[in-house]
Amino acid sequence: MYPRIVGSLSLMCGDAHLAEELAQDAFAKLCRDWWRVRRMDHPEAWLHKVAINLATSHFRRRGAERRARARLEARPTLPNDEDHASSLALRRSVAGLPPRQKAAVVLRYYVDLPFAKVAELLGVTESTAKSLVAKAVERLRADGALDTREEASDVIRHP
Repeated sequence: MYPRIVGSLSLMCGDAHLAEELAQDAFAKLCRDWWRVRRMDHPEAWLHKVAINLATSHFRRRGAERRARARLEARPTLPNDEDHASSLALRRSVAGLPPRQKAAVVLRYYVDLPFAKVAELLGVTESTAKSLVAKAVERLRADGALDTREEASDVIRHP
C-alpha cells in the first residue's frame, strides 16, 4: 500500500522526497486513527484522501508563505536608530520653519518639483521660491538638521 501512496503523491507533487514525507504523515494518521479506519469499507481510499489532503495543505502553506515573504520584502526597511533620530530631528526642524519656507522646501525637495512649479503653487515669482528654499536650507543647517556637506535634496527627499 505504501508504494501506491508514494507513487500517487509523487505524481501529484512532482517531487519523490516530498511524496515520501507526505506518505509517512498519512500513515502516521492511519496509525493514530486505526481504531476508526479499520471499520471502514475502503481504508485504502481513506488513506489516499488523507494523503491528497496533506499534499494540498502543503502547497497551500507554501503559497501563503511565498506571498507573505513577497509582502515582507516589499515593505520599506526600517531605518537604524541613528537614521531614525536624524529623520526625527529633520522633521522637527522642518516643522519649525516659517510656513512659506516650509512649503517651499517640501515642494522642492520632498515632492521634487522644479522651482517654477513651486513658485506657481505658492503664488510667488521663481526667484522668490528660490530664496525661500535657500533660507529654509540655511536654517535647517543652522539647526543642525542638515550637515553642511549634505545636499538638501538627498536628505529631505528621504526623511
